[in-house]
Amino acid sequence: MASRRLRKGELGIPIPAPGVVGVLLRRSRCLAGVGKSLLYFATVEHPSSFKRSLGLFDSTMLVVGSMIGSGIFIVSADIARTVGSAGWLLVVWVITGLVTLAAALSYGELASMMPQAGGQYVYLREAYGPLVGFLYGWTLFLVIQTGTIAAVAVAFAKYTSVLLPWFSESHKLLRLGPAQVSAAQLLAIAIIALLTAVNWRGIREGKVIQNVFTSAKVLALLALIVLGIFVARDHDVVTLNLAGFWQASRSVVERGAVHFELLSAGALLAALGVAQVGSLFSADAWNNITFTAGEVAEPHRNVPLSLALGTGIVIVLYLLANVAYLSVLPITGDPKGFDAFARGVQYATSDRVATAAASRIMGDPAAWAMAVLIMVSTFGCANGLILAGARVYYAMAKDGVFFRGVGELNANAVPGAALVLQSFWAALLCLSGSYGDLLDYVIFAVLIFYVLTVGGLFILRKRRPDAERPYKAWGYPVVPLLYMIAATAIALDLLVLKPRYTWPGIGIVLLGVPVYFGWKIRAAATQKPG
Repeated sequence: MASRRLRKGELGIPIPAPGVVGVLLRRSRCLAGVGKSLLYFATVEHPSSFKRSLGLFDSTMLVVGSMIGSGIFIVSADIARTVGSAGWLLVVWVITGLVTLAAALSYGELASMMPQAGGQYVYLREAYGPLVGFLYGWTLFLVIQTGTIAAVAVAFAKYTSVLLPWFSESHKLLRLGPAQVSAAQLLAIAIIALLTAVNWRGIREGKVIQNVFTSAKVLALLALIVLGIFVARDHDVVTLNLAGFWQASRSVVERGAVHFELLSAGALLAALGVAQVGSLFSADAWNNITFTAGEVAEPHRNVPLSLALGTGIVIVLYLLANVAYLSVLPITGDPKGFDAFARGVQYATSDRVATAAASRIMGDPAAWAMAVLIMVSTFGCANGLILAGARVYYAMAKDGVFFRGVGELNANAVPGAALVLQSFWAALLCLSGSYGDLLDYVIFAVLIFYVLTVGGLFILRKRRPDAERPYKAWGYPVVPLLYMIAATAIALDLLVLKPRYTWPGIGIVLLGVPVYFGWKIRAAATQKPG
């Protein structure tokens, strides 16, 4: 494709690679809205297609690395306070594992049918029409992908402050209107910018980062599991946890004292649904490999296989990690406890259960060791999310429902404009809200679209019975149907019990409807002659 000037309204992004730097237009203007800070640039020749550079190992590492962030190291504390016993804590993770694996196996068929950049966006578009596909892409950009990137980047900064206190959230650097910006927020934004720059240089650079950091965190997590279960297991702790293994209760702190409310059958079911927020967030992003299907070698085989392998590996690691926690820490505790044993899993300091468990295993160096592990984990997770998410916005732009310039590949055969726009919005999210708020928004929106996508499997089986399906969903129709029932039940549970966060999530999705028609009207207007 020959070099060209960008039309008015297109988003142009500079290419920093030596020898292919874009020429700044003399009369460039700032793009209205979110793109005001980005300049128009002329572009050099662009590749017309992605490079299929991801093999089975790379794809599996993308699944594993995108799933394992900071959640597994902290959310078990909140789950323990919600369900109150070791047995039910493990049940929460088992439910999460079964639900996630069922969805991944169902997505495998869709991925083998449509191995294109954009993944889930494409599946929803083909099953329900362009509006539903757009609503997913819109929500992915506003909340799901960028919100998760922001949450993971902030988590990286929080644990960096363990080693370097200057990056603490309490260290305020400047004020922007009513908001104060901390050193931790600036570090989170810097990490997003760094990883965006790496992925701008090409899929090879992105996958090298992903493979190295994913391998490192898997090995480190395995070490924690082995030490907790086989080396430092505390017989008294295990006996204590087994004694009340199925005694479900909700832990509440009132006036400085801990109260335990026993859960009836109905209350227990509701608690299990609410507890899924943390565990599902920790196990999310497995679908990111579908976004990059256009860059996977032998996608009909490798995408479904990496989905199954990646989710299976992570779920096993998560279950074993919780067994390790329960081998060295009692499930119940007191927030005023003088050490990790007294605080238990429920009231681990700042919910850092993994750090509390490590302190029982290795003593004082535990905080530093776990901080390094979680920094490695969140860095690799953020890279996978940044790499994959941009491909969805690229596919949307190709369909004419996003900034046209976002649908261009840069000289390195990656969607450079989409990467920059994604990083810009994720950086803004780093400056607003809390980790918990983003988590709640993300999970509800994710569940809505996961259910719709798996439902699309039934629609496409009927509508396109003769379509090529190199892989067919395991257990169809029972497994996909059970997934839809379970995920819908969890979503409804959250809608009732956490309305402060879930209802705004619905609003974000529906806000995309007028935006979609605005894009369509704009596209039609630009196509009119004269």
